[in-house]
Amino acid sequence: MATNTEFHFDPKSIKRPVESLARYYGLVSLLSGPFFPFAFVPLYLKYMTLRYQFDESGVSMSWGILFKREIHLTYRRIQDIHLTQNILQRWMGLATVAIQTASGSAGPEMSIEGVLQADALRDYLYRQMRGARGEKEATSHEPAQDASADEPLVLLREIRDLLKARSLSEGRPS
Repeated sequence: MATNTEFHFDPKSIKRPVESLARYYGLVSLLSGPFFPFAFVPLYLKYMTLRYQFDESGVSMSWGILFKREIHLTYRRIQDIHLTQNILQRWMGLATVAIQTASGSAGPEMSIEGVLQADALRDYLYRQMRGARGEKEATSHEPAQDASADEPLVLLREIRDLLKARSLSEGRPS
């Protein structure tokens, strides 16, 4: 059955979070007691402006009204993917897919919220991540076609040759 849902899963169709996320934000805000308005307004504005985009190169996420924030991660940069659900999220069928990179920060680089098929999304991201790395590894043993990739090697060889020439001109063996 799981393969059937994964077969029909299309991450490119995910543009916005599901409505359940707004209800989840409302419940979380209610738990703050008298500070409900201060907790709910920012979360609701995030929900209203939250956008996702999945394409061939990576995943993008943007949100915000006054302070717009955009994150774009290529599949090559992804190091690890975590799927978390608290008790309210499980009850509402939601989950958070946290994507980590090698940026050195303790927290995730991107947290995708409001997706009902979080398991399928995690599996899709893992496949894309491995595919991007597979392309990189497959071409790494071949000579680089891009001149910019060889530039450091060429520069190091020039430095070596200049040092050899200098030591020979001073009469020292290399």
